[in-house]
Amino acid sequence: MTDQPGGPGSSRFRSPLSRRAFLQRAALAGIGAPALVGLLDACASSSVVGAGPGATGASAGGLVIASPDNPVTWPISDSNPPIPAGQTPERGGVLQIYNYSDYLAPALIKAFVKKYESYGIDVQVSTFNDEEEAITKIRSGKTPYDIYFPSYDAISKLVGAQLIRPLTHEYLPNIDNVWPQFKNPWYDGEWRYTVPYTIYTTGIGWNTNLVPDDIGALDNPYAALWDPKYAGKTAVLDDYHTTMSVVLLKNGITDINTANPEQIQLIGKDLSALQAATSPRVTITQYNDLPLGQIGLSMMWSGDIVNAQYYLPKGASPKILSYWFPQDGKGMVDNDLMVVLNGGKCPVLAHEFINFMLDEKNALKNFGYIGYQPPQNKLNPDELVADGFVPENLKSATVLPEFFDVGYRLLELPPPVMAQWQQVWQQFKAGS
Repeated sequence: MTDQPGGPGSSRFRSPLSRRAFLQRAALAGIGAPALVGLLDACASSSVVGAGPGATGASAGGLVIASPDNPVTWPISDSNPPIPAGQTPERGGVLQIYNYSDYLAPALIKAFVKKYESYGIDVQVSTFNDEEEAITKIRSGKTPYDIYFPSYDAISKLVGAQLIRPLTHEYLPNIDNVWPQFKNPWYDGEWRYTVPYTIYTTGIGWNTNLVPDDIGALDNPYAALWDPKYAGKTAVLDDYHTTMSVVLLKNGITDINTANPEQIQLIGKDLSALQAATSPRVTITQYNDLPLGQIGLSMMWSGDIVNAQYYLPKGASPKILSYWFPQDGKGMVDNDLMVVLNGGKCPVLAHEFINFMLDEKNALKNFGYIGYQPPQNKLNPDELVADGFVPENLKSATVLPEFFDVGYRLLELPPPVMAQWQQVWQQFKAGS
């Protein structure tokens, strides 16, 4: 058992921040559509330059966009080669990690430093609020970060601008511990630049004290968010792409990256109907608000419903928490990554740290702290329940490998399409 915050049998003392508390998508919600298009066009240009003729996959207006139907294998250029194999960690090096707040167990950092104490190394962790802030700071080169934790829809920008190093696989034997899908993922063929960090689903969570109905047994659980009897008790994620995608799924539309103007218009109409029916809170603190009874029904990421058990009032049972995600896996599934940054001073140590995090025991300890599951081969729902990491009643929050074969993925949107989505989201937020 882990003795870290959030592990079985422990008390929670993390600050009230979700792993995706300040995503790029939430941050961009405040940017006007014209400015947004300019910003993303600039990012697109960087992606094209770095992708070069060696990149295979789909292209939208010059921007290379990976998808399950159009996998991309990013090129490795002579100006940005992998580091040589067989080197030892940098002596006296300070490994600079750049991550979301509370998305890495402090005890594992201490354990890593101890493991390599003969090299006199140290680790410093810096945090960012959103992905746009992170990439801007990385591009500035002012701080030599070694490791970064992006979403997969940022890879085109990172590779295009040569901000990340190709991985030297010889340093990463623990990749064999993870699900096979991640050794040749569609967003990074041959895992040239990325390794998986966490996996999660997007579903519906509810507090049975406030919502006694079995939401998961409804014909369309997504539609419960529009039910007037839950008015004043509901919440949606402050993440434009995720929440707008749930609107599409509620209407039976599975293209959650649609460029169809009629479907985007439908999202806007249904968001207006949602506002009129239940006036949902737009937030990212569901993991805290749901167990405390401040909301009763909410769109949620699976990692946050797992975390919710640690924010229950004293004496309350985790049994009051429920989570629904389609049993057939046909819902939103996502994963985050670890990459080695090109400007870091400790590339060997960075590889060693990533390999350390891919160790089965370390990955499980980290899960006990952050609540977001790693795609480890030896982890299964029954063991996670038996070991106390996930309550029996939240077993539906565990993620299965087959979900990544049939689930729907949030992809990078071409700038003009993203501007259309953002305009609808801004109108919804203005009325919330």
